[in-house]
Amino acid sequence: MSETIELDRKSDPKAVKGYAFYDWGKSAFETSVTTAILPSWFAIIFLEANGLTTTIGSIEMTGDALWSYSVSAAALMVALVSPSFGVIADRRAIKMWWLRILTYVGAGGTFLLALAPFLPVDTQWLWLMVMFVIANVGLNGAGVFYNALLPHMGTDDEMDSISNLAFAYGYFGGGILLVFHLALLMGTDYATWAMQFAMASSGIWWYGFALLTFKWVPEPPIENEIESMGVVDSARLAFKEIKKTLSELGKFRTLFIYMLAYFFFIDGINSVTALGGVFGATVLGITTFDLIVTILAIQFVAAPAAIGFTKLAERWSTKKALTFSLVGWVLLCFAALSFAPLALEAHDDHDILYEWDEESSVYNVHISWYAHDIAQTFDFGDGQFDEQDWASTYSHLLPVETDEKIGTQKWSYGDEESTPEIFVLTNVVDSELIELFSSMAESRFSASVQGGSLDGELTVGTDHPTSLGDGVLDVIPETVRDKVWAPLGLTVGLQFLLLGCGMGTLLGGSQGLARSLFGQMVPETRSAEFFGFFGFFGKVAALIGPLLYGTMTVMYDSRVGVLSISILILIGALMMSLVDVDQGRIDAQAEDARNRGLTVDDE
Repeated sequence: MSETIELDRKSDPKAVKGYAFYDWGKSAFETSVTTAILPSWFAIIFLEANGLTTTIGSIEMTGDALWSYSVSAAALMVALVSPSFGVIADRRAIKMWWLRILTYVGAGGTFLLALAPFLPVDTQWLWLMVMFVIANVGLNGAGVFYNALLPHMGTDDEMDSISNLAFAYGYFGGGILLVFHLALLMGTDYATWAMQFAMASSGIWWYGFALLTFKWVPEPPIENEIESMGVVDSARLAFKEIKKTLSELGKFRTLFIYMLAYFFFIDGINSVTALGGVFGATVLGITTFDLIVTILAIQFVAAPAAIGFTKLAERWSTKKALTFSLVGWVLLCFAALSFAPLALEAHDDHDILYEWDEESSVYNVHISWYAHDIAQTFDFGDGQFDEQDWASTYSHLLPVETDEKIGTQKWSYGDEESTPEIFVLTNVVDSELIELFSSMAESRFSASVQGGSLDGELTVGTDHPTSLGDGVLDVIPETVRDKVWAPLGLTVGLQFLLLGCGMGTLLGGSQGLARSLFGQMVPETRSAEFFGFFGFFGKVAALIGPLLYGTMTVMYDSRVGVLSISILILIGALMMSLVDVDQGRIDAQAEDARNRGLTVDDE
């Protein structure tokens, strides 16, 4: 007769707190480093070393392309080994050991980012990219084992609160450090040493709070633990077990359906969070200040929202609460289609301002935040607007100077919240200004003249964020702008902040509940194995979403790209109707009983 055992064990409050503190620590890398600071620092250093592009092999590549490839490479490396990691971690008591090792790798790589300025200028950008890849490998690899601990932290009924609590800790922890970093950077005018401090302190923050995890979270017990194996034998066992797992579709049908649904909706959610900043800056024309405020809003809205979704799951069930959040994401994507900057009306609303000084008979020229990087974008061929060549042709009318080292145009300008620096142009003929304005018809800029014989002359390029009407879906933002945003006086910065608050509200619930629901249907005895596949699906999804967005944007425009992302989330939400959570739990308990040679206590 088989022995009977309770397969779910009540949580230990101290261990749960230690589990949550890992999210608190690692979020410093995800917010301060990945989102807010490092990309712009990398872009500056890359530009100083190479100009707009560098040649890798025989391929000419821009800095942002290299950056995106490095992120994808790190995600792909972890995705490929995640299932193998999981198989071995379920056969030996090494989940916490691997979590430590990969935390050392991730936090160490983050800390070492700070050393870049000590290297020669030509190699600083390469150092940042390599250390960022190493840190990402550590983060994503540690995530496999960190997530695999969840089923061991408490009962199925406690899993929602544990998972969402950890996410709430992460949002608070990352948000608090981000506030400090941004205050330091703005207070020092983005000094290099402040950038270095932000990188180093993020690594220390991650490692320091992870120590609480290592101290308070025990290694989950392994029954029938196998002996230590060499690399070759471990790999052979891993591939054998992965093949076995993939053949068990019938045994874990519910779990596999959920993994497929997860693939679609997490693909869409991750794409929204990853591409939201780019969409805001390039399509909506939001300022860096607006972006920073929105990032902070997301962090501090998501934390309490995660706890709120725990209460909602208690009332509705995890599946219903998660589905509700996914419907919210679809609606949020549709709302994003309607966002648009208000039409330019006043002279000061434009990007390049020519103001006639009657006394001195010169034009004083102001440059807005949006136009500060003129000629840093270079479009090749196909009859597209060549911004660099245009800026060179009209450099005598634009407040630019040629930098021989990088072969482009640049200037200094005031910050976004103060009066821009004023440039003085002398001996300007009115016909030259008219020609300049005509040449800007296909650009992303706007310009206006105040005073003099050309008073009231203005132009807005077809690629300017306020120019609508050419896109497939432009009727949506154009109509909403006229009927809603303009009458309410809601600027695009406030619109984007609303989007951020919506994202924050849904992020905590969707991420925490998605992990929790998976944990409820995963056998504890095979948690790392299945969470390895969970990580694999998540990382592969992280590659496909941006690719789809980019393809739709190239074929049509950015708003069609956003619509394609909403369809991914919608597919995942619809597939949730096929997920029988109760059956998934029964399947998991039955598998645990078989692996332990026990019968399940149904009480």
